[in-house]
Amino acid sequence: MKDNVKGCLKLSGFVAVLAVVILVAVGVFGKFGSASGIKLGLDLAGGVSITYEAVKDDVSQEEMADTVYKMQQRADNYSTESSVVKEGDRRIVIDIPGVTDSNRILEELGKAGSIQFVPVEGNISGSEGEYTLNYTVDELYEKGQVVIDGSDIRTASAKNYNDTIGVQHVVVLELNEEGKGKFSEATGANIGKQIAIVYDGKVISAPYVQNQISDGTAQITGQKTLQEASDLASIIRIGALPLELQEVRSNVVGAKLGDEAIRTSLLAGAIGLALIIIFMICLYRIQGVAAALALVFYTAAELVLLNLLDITLTLPGVAGIILSIGMAVDANVIIFTRVKEEIATGKTVRSSIKLGFEKALSAILDGNITTIIAAVILAIFGSGTVKGFAYTLALGIILSMITALFITRFLLYALYELGFDTEKFYGKAKELKTRDYAKFAPKAYCISGGIILIGIIFMIVNKATIGNPFNYGLDFKGGTSTSVYFDGAVPSNDEISSFVAGIINDNEVDVAPVVGENAVIIKTKDLTLDQRTTLEDKFVSDYGVDQDKITNESISAAVSGEMKRDALIAVIIATVCMLIYIWIRFKDLAFGGAAVLALICDVLTVIAVYSVLKLTVGTNFIACMLTIVGYSINATIVIFDRIRENKAAASRKETVKDVVNKSITQTFSRSINTSLTTFITVFVLFILGVDTIKEFALPLMVGIVAGCYSSVCITGTLWYQMKKGAKEITEE
Repeated sequence: MKDNVKGCLKLSGFVAVLAVVILVAVGVFGKFGSASGIKLGLDLAGGVSITYEAVKDDVSQEEMADTVYKMQQRADNYSTESSVVKEGDRRIVIDIPGVTDSNRILEELGKAGSIQFVPVEGNISGSEGEYTLNYTVDELYEKGQVVIDGSDIRTASAKNYNDTIGVQHVVVLELNEEGKGKFSEATGANIGKQIAIVYDGKVISAPYVQNQISDGTAQITGQKTLQEASDLASIIRIGALPLELQEVRSNVVGAKLGDEAIRTSLLAGAIGLALIIIFMICLYRIQGVAAALALVFYTAAELVLLNLLDITLTLPGVAGIILSIGMAVDANVIIFTRVKEEIATGKTVRSSIKLGFEKALSAILDGNITTIIAAVILAIFGSGTVKGFAYTLALGIILSMITALFITRFLLYALYELGFDTEKFYGKAKELKTRDYAKFAPKAYCISGGIILIGIIFMIVNKATIGNPFNYGLDFKGGTSTSVYFDGAVPSNDEISSFVAGIINDNEVDVAPVVGENAVIIKTKDLTLDQRTTLEDKFVSDYGVDQDKITNESISAAVSGEMKRDALIAVIIATVCMLIYIWIRFKDLAFGGAAVLALICDVLTVIAVYSVLKLTVGTNFIACMLTIVGYSINATIVIFDRIRENKAAASRKETVKDVVNKSITQTFSRSINTSLTTFITVFVLFILGVDTIKEFALPLMVGIVAGCYSSVCITGTLWYQMKKGAKEITEE
């Protein structure tokens, strides 16, 4: 009786906490933690679009590329999902999601002017606060009086430090290799003198040179507060561009995917969550009820934290959430499978619950930690979409791990104490017949190799027919941006998209309405002069648009070479770190090698699908690949954890092959059930979503299936092939 009361109180307390979290998420208590306060990216909710143009006429492609990259880093301070692209030969377009006040952003971003460091002596008159240049900036360049300029500066940051005088507020200036030599020479020649910082033709600071600076790192002292130091550092960063820019236009744009995409995605998420809950309850009985309540808590808490942590949510971010939901379910599946196994050995339900959590802990921790390592590396070294994906993935994994290990445990014990304390409420694992997966391994390798080979063949065919191995989207190859101003009401995004697609014979059309104006910005493939003319004529004839209110320009790829490089470096470093972690945890490099090889196999399988079906390769492609990497490594760890456990407990008669086959058989249901629950979520998204969502969901589904297949048929047997020399466990 006491246990019933105790269980009832525990469950009531949890329901009360859950109700509060849900109420916070839905916004009952205002914007604090409310899901409606989550920042959405340009693709989901729109934002500010600002166009800059280079002041000088003779601009090189290298200067433009460097400027785009630096502006991208600056824009990332406002949102990790910001987009910076080259438009035409001299223009740069910056899209910053989650904001609507273009004037505020322009003021905070600052005018992208030019910055120079100039010796005060002979070049500048006046005193502090009233300095004036004796010559124009161009004349200073001609006279050779510019020590360094924006092209020589890597970055600037504000810092505090303590010395004998007290707290000092300084700006730490970091120069590139070229600037390092120039600054060393200039500071050596001006010790005890002033070198002024000139921004947009005005002197903003004139610090004294105390000694020669030859290591490329300088400290600018004299700021009264940290804010003053931060402001100066910001101005230096803003001016540290290879090109001087001027603002051409700015406006607020609407969501690229449209309200329909958001509505259907939310509906798909709700349906997917409901189906997962039903599936878990049907399969795991009372344990499924605990998982369902924990999953509802996880979902509500995720929404609250996305708001409180000020994370911008975009379509790639949704991928990170989907993956973390899959891993939250996976942790529960691992635990529940262990509980059923313990019940099958004759232990009591309470002991089985305790042992189930204890034995599942290592697999859950190792699987989640490897994925967190990947997320942290991607957040540090990645940029743009990669960062956004990494933030949502890291948050989701940490929250899902806490939910599974603490919330689910709490609920299981509460339900047990409430009276659900017999075997019939939990189920009992059936005795499984061990299958010879090692014998099937060569066929499994051939199947995967065949799929990858088909992908390579199609890449070659695509290269010969369409000019590229993949169907690169606007994010990767650039295209044409067309602005259309309507006299009356603006048609829906879907209507304009279908209209334009029919004219240019291409389905990849991005439509973003301009908030506050009867206008849209349409981004398409690179259009010929005839196609541009035809498109303009059709807008005039079908919608009555004024010919003079249609403008178009060529735009560069949103994913620059530097961003691709950053993403690739981030993935390589993350893979190496995961390999090292697996090596240390499992005390066997073969485990890490097998995991990475299987991971590569999964990625190449999805890439094959992109080439065969000619799916659009854009920024969402990067998010998809990263999702597959995270999902694949987590599934692999569960197999390896069971191999490690069985290997330690094996008898002298058991061979390495026996242990591998036994381990894969024991984890088979977990692999299928986890993959199925994650697949359900993405499948509903594919069925209900708009075309853009479908193109995102389809390869994700393929990746989930590939990850399940590789974890069952490849990873364990691959490790076995590497350890084939040992016949008996005790002989290794």
